[in-house]
Amino acid sequence: MSTTTGEPRGVARTVKETRTAGRTRRRAPAHGSTERRLARTGWLYASPALTLVAAVTIFPILFSVVLSFSEVRLSYGGFRIDGFTTGNYAALVHSSAWFESLAFTVGFTVVTVVLELALGTAAALVLERLGAARGWILAVLLLPWAMINVVAAQLWGYLYNGTYGVVSWAIEALGGGEPAILGRPVPAMAAMAVADIWKTTPFVAIIVLAGLMQIPRDVYEAAEIDGSGPWTTFWRVTLPQLRPILAIAVLFRTLQAFGVFDLPFVLTQGGPGTATQSLAILGYKTLFQNLSIGPGAAVATSTAVLVMGCCLLFLRAFRAQVDEGGR
Repeated sequence: MSTTTGEPRGVARTVKETRTAGRTRRRAPAHGSTERRLARTGWLYASPALTLVAAVTIFPILFSVVLSFSEVRLSYGGFRIDGFTTGNYAALVHSSAWFESLAFTVGFTVVTVVLELALGTAAALVLERLGAARGWILAVLLLPWAMINVVAAQLWGYLYNGTYGVVSWAIEALGGGEPAILGRPVPAMAAMAVADIWKTTPFVAIIVLAGLMQIPRDVYEAAEIDGSGPWTTFWRVTLPQLRPILAIAVLFRTLQAFGVFDLPFVLTQGGPGTATQSLAILGYKTLFQNLSIGPGAAVATSTAVLVMGCCLLFLRAFRAQVDEGGR
């Protein structure tokens, strides 16, 4: 009797579980469709912003690439494309002006980024140890960085002026003779680097200071217990902790320095000769002064490709370092 009544109960339980599982399986697609519907709604809401970004950035870049492979002729009220060619890039490769501009741009980028990184890190280490005066000093440090680039370049132009410039007067007073800082290639390059370092080092210092303030104090206490001195603590504790922050600073500064335009243009307009002519200035002169649209677009496109290549290599090397450190 008990066996006979037990079987229907077991069967009923099994049927109930089967129905429950079936309802669960039937609900799963509904949950997935809800997620897909929400994703579509999100893309729908973001589409105006994405359209604006595409119109402002992506379309001009693609149009510049098309122009760089085109034979462009000026016409009344605009220009026309007569055909497509690789001659613009062939002329670029055989142009000494492009290689001279590339050499100046790369040299300027390497020198300024390295010195700004070193000076910015040193300034951040000093600022971290300050007390109540830190806020005031930070405010003063931010002034050069907050200054408009053209205004900063004009200020340094006054300082470097051979007639009334303070820097020129100081060099002459120290027995250096008439300096003509911006009139000779090597002094002009050095003057350009000094002006950029003065303006941008506070940016690096603030980034590094933010990273320093995130390092846990117990890490330094453990290093002190182990008997590490200040120099050893910096190399083995502080610097490894700052590596991601320093990588971000290097990436941002490399992008900015490689596209430098306003500083050399205001100070020397790329002179003397082409000694301080960056790739951005070369593209500007080719496009707007020589009215060579195709070659000017080729200069801009080649510069963008070089910058993207450098960024990709840098990010790959940084990722490899992070993965190695994680192991």
